[in-house]
Parts: sequence; structure tokens; C-alpha cells
Amino acid sequence: MSSETSPHKPRVAVVFGGRSSEHAISVVTAGAVLRAIDREKYDVLPIGITTDGRWALTADDPERMAIADRQLPSVAALAESTEGAVVLPVDPTNREVVYSEPGSVPKALGEVDVVFPVLHGPYGEDGTLQGLLELSGVPYVGSGVLASAVGQDKDYMKRVFTSFGLPVGPYEVIRPREWENDPAAARRKIVDFAGEHGWPLFVKPARAGSSMGITKVDDLGGLDEAIEEARRHDPKILVESLLRGREIECGVLEFEDGPRASVPAEIPPVTAHDFYDFEAKYIDSADGIVPAPLSEEQTAKVQELAVAAFEAASCEGLVRADFFLQDNGEFVINEINTLPGFTPISMYPRMWQESGVSYPELIDRLLQAALQRSTGLR
Repeated sequence: MSSETSPHKPRVAVVFGGRSSEHAISVVTAGAVLRAIDREKYDVLPIGITTDGRWALTADDPERMAIADRQLPSVAALAESTEGAVVLPVDPTNREVVYSEPGSVPKALGEVDVVFPVLHGPYGEDGTLQGLLELSGVPYVGSGVLASAVGQDKDYMKRVFTSFGLPVGPYEVIRPREWENDPAAARRKIVDFAGEHGWPLFVKPARAGSSMGITKVDDLGGLDEAIEEARRHDPKILVESLLRGREIECGVLEFEDGPRASVPAEIPPVTAHDFYDFEAKYIDSADGIVPAPLSEEQTAKVQELAVAAFEAASCEGLVRADFFLQDNGEFVINEINTLPGFTPISMYPRMWQESGVSYPELIDRLLQAALQRSTGLR
């Protein structure tokens, strides 16, 4: 531990922003986390990653990280320099973070005891950052490399769930080579899927989140544009049939005796949008119902499935599991998020608040669990 920090306070690097299309939401999440961390208990080092991948020293200013007048924040606007870079040594014997600018002597920022990654999407939530932290020997909040990768790739996520007997809806995958080698055949594959399961379909990137790049396609006429939009975010795309029913979410948090599920929440139909898309989530602030108006049996079932999904993907720390409660009364799991949003309107902290775990307590529990967990095989 550096002499610059209190020997009694673990040093937390809150890493946010990133290269994915969810950059702005990660900044918003970081603002909420920075506001909630107990500064009497932890020293905090905010590190932002710009959209081009530069690790920047940023202002510890949660107010500038919020969405204001429908404008999204960015790391570039918070960075202390346009050229300075933060470096985390890939050396498990050295956790000293260094800051350097062209023409200046590198400056030591002190050692980091734990990283709280609040990055969403590729290059942060998908196992890449987790791999770097494993090589560096720095503990971190959330799932490891495998679970993070599985949780990001909806194709393999569904395959894992299916192998564990968890219920998933009909889907089809178009891989990059399929589209590049024979787009006509790939398109026919989607049309055949629609012929079997009916319209509308949802066309989405396989490895993105926050409803980025998702299009609801009502007929053949909108298919090509939807494919193009999905591929703008990810060359691998997923096609899903419409599941009629209620959208139910459930949080999972790892306690000393294992993972537990929160009370579930319901996402009501969004009248101003075709579906629960990015703007509905973060700009227009659609209200979730917490707890969801479910029977005791339904609540117990979705909690059981949420924990089962957590275990199936070998998750750690936290997960938000998203379901459809179909008209026939059966639950289908749509996806899990291994680093769910912590924005002021995010469902994950709201569900745990209703379950008796306050937002600051939630942050503290995640940090303490990470500090007690070693890197490497476990």
C-alpha cells in the first residue's frame, strides 16, 4: 500500500467509459457509484477509458457524469488531459498505477487494491478487462473472464443455458463469415426462421447491450435495414422471435453463503417506444414496478431461475437476469447482465433496495467480496 494512502483504507479504482457503444451509460453509472462509495472507508481513484481506448485520469465529479438536457456525458469531457495516460502494470507483484504525459516524468498514483469496473459492452464487460486484471493480479468486482464472455455473447449464453436445462426462446445466429461469404443465404436463413416462428422478429447485435442496435422487424421490408443496423455494432447478429408476455427482471448478489435473488421487477409496456430500447431506458426513464406484481409461486420460480442462470454461467458478484413471463404462465430467460447498470434509475439497485440492501451497502458488499477473492483459478 502506498504511503500516500491510509493503511486502513483499501484503494478502489473505478474504471468506466470504454470503447463500446455503451460508453455514455458507463459514465453515468460511474457517477452514481462514485457518489455512493463510502469515502470514510475507501480511497477512490476514477479512471476513464475514452472511446479510442486511452486510459485517462478524470475528475472525481459525479455531477458532471449525469445525463443533462438529454445530452450524454463522455470520458473525453472529464479527462484532465487530452494526451495523458494511466497505466496499470501487467505485473502481479506491482499494483502501482502510473500516469504519464508526453514530455513529462511519469507520476506514481499509488497502488490499487481493487478495481470496480463499471464498463458495459465489449472491451469491458466481455472478459477483456477481466483478463487484464487477472494478469495484473488486481482483484475486481464481478464475474471472471469466462462468465463475462458468456454473459456478453448472447449466442453462447443461450447455448449454456440450454445445456443446463434453462428455458430460452427461439433464436437464430448469423455469424460474420456467413454474411460475408453468402449474404443471400444468410438472409434466407432469417426468412425461414420467420416462416417457422412468425413476424415480428428482433434483430440485434449478439454482443452488445442497453438495447443498442436492436430493431423490431414487422415484415420482410424492414429486414435489410435491421441487419445493417445490428452489424454496425457487431458483425455477429442474433435473430429472436417475439415472445408475448410480461418483462420481468431479477437481481442476483453473492453473499457469504452463496448467491441470492432479489425481489423481481416488472418493466411495463412502453407506449412511446416499440420496445424497451435505449431511449426508453436512459432518456425517457420508463418506470419499472418494484416489486413485480407476481404470485408467491411466480416470484419463487423467477428467483430460482435467476440463481440457476448465475450458477450456470459461473458468475461471481452480481448479475441481473431478464425474463419473459409468457401468456401460458411459463418463464423464459432472455439474457443476463454481468455488469448491470447502476444509474439512478437502474433496476438492479432498485430491486436490492426493495430487498433490504441499500445502494451504499450494495457497493460496499461488492467491494468487500472482491477484496476477499483472489485472482487466478478459483
